[in-house]
Amino acid sequence: MADSSFDIVSKVDHQEAENALNQARKEIEQRYDFKGTGASIEWSGEAVLIKAGTEERAKAVLDVFQSKLIKRGISLKSLESGDPVASGKEYRITSTIKDGISSENAKKISKIIRDEGPKSVKSQIQGDELRVQSKSRDDLQEIQRLLKASDLDVDLQFVNYR
Repeated sequence: MADSSFDIVSKVDHQEAENALNQARKEIEQRYDFKGTGASIEWSGEAVLIKAGTEERAKAVLDVFQSKLIKRGISLKSLESGDPVASGKEYRITSTIKDGISSENAKKISKIIRDEGPKSVKSQIQGDELRVQSKSRDDLQEIQRLLKASDLDVDLQFVNYR
């Protein structure tokens, strides 16, 4: 019998991220507490640029954006935000949306599988994803439970389950 396998990936639906940003922008334009603060949110290349008149307003805009991401099913582990930085008369926060598993996170995941998972399971890093193989489908499901329970700073999805 052939080995069963699945891939571990970390992908973000960019259309959903775009929709979340548009919803956040509309809410910021309409909310009374943001009137006259110069608060805005927009794409700046691949990053999200948040601007506001005060540090607190910039953090509030980030909070609105995070709530819209959650409602759209995007994990906050995929959003990497900096601290508010003063730029002239305004404060800016630059946030990026992480896509793919970095090599150091892939190594951590692989080590967890090796150390804590069933011995029949093999994992290999393939670019920004991991392929996990085993003869037993039960062992593969055990690996999925193990990774969901572990506290990693990356949002994982399990795809191509064969």
